[in-house]
Amino acid sequence: MQNVISDSPLSIVELVMQSSLMAKGVLVLLMIFSIVSWAIIVSKFRIYRQAKNEDSRFLETFTKTENLTHIYNFAKELRMSPLARIFLTGYRELYVFQEMAKEERKKRGEPPSTSGESVTPRDLKGISLALNKAINREIERMSRRLEFLATTGSTTPFIGLFGTVWGIMHSFRSIGLQGTASIGGVAPGIAEALIATAAGLVAAIPAVIFFNYFNNKIILFTSVMDDFLQDFIYMAEKNFLREPAKERTFDLS
Repeated sequence: MQNVISDSPLSIVELVMQSSLMAKGVLVLLMIFSIVSWAIIVSKFRIYRQAKNEDSRFLETFTKTENLTHIYNFAKELRMSPLARIFLTGYRELYVFQEMAKEERKKRGEPPSTSGESVTPRDLKGISLALNKAINREIERMSRRLEFLATTGSTTPFIGLFGTVWGIMHSFRSIGLQGTASIGGVAPGIAEALIATAAGLVAAIPAVIFFNYFNNKIILFTSVMDDFLQDFIYMAEKNFLREPAKERTFDLS
């Protein structure tokens, strides 16, 4: 019975427990990379799903409601929607330019407009620039911490390879000291060393897959935000660029 137990192969846990201090350090480092990567993956899944749902709700309200103040109040309730935050930026810019137009009308001694102040093409260009900056901020916010996944995918295989090379060096050193090179004496050390490579791949493969997946999601979000920018500028041009008497305007009050 004792012979059967001694001849049985070592489990992965036993190999790890019997590994050198350097090998254990490499495995702990890879485990930290893997845990943080999965935490980011789960967090991004939740954030992107909620952002997509809130974007759909906002677009439904934006297309069906003509009162910008109502849309503004609804957008403030959406914490995860990139489109809502972009709209809030455009609304504030539009309000500022309308206030400036109102002040200029007062300086000229003209009565205030009853249907809303119009804006100039230069004002629309300023609004467009502000919306582009808002889109860039949203892309930066949604890309936050994805660089850690890229780092994990590119470095953990080499960290694992370092642990493997170190373990094989340690095994050959032991062979030299013992003066034997039998398979039974070499195999456990080689297996112990290869665990580091396997651990590096286990940490790297999900990080690479989800890094590419999330980057594709960001591209889709960016496309939706660019489309919304064009819709907002068209809405502002249609309702505020022309004379209020000739075109229907939204109520900002």
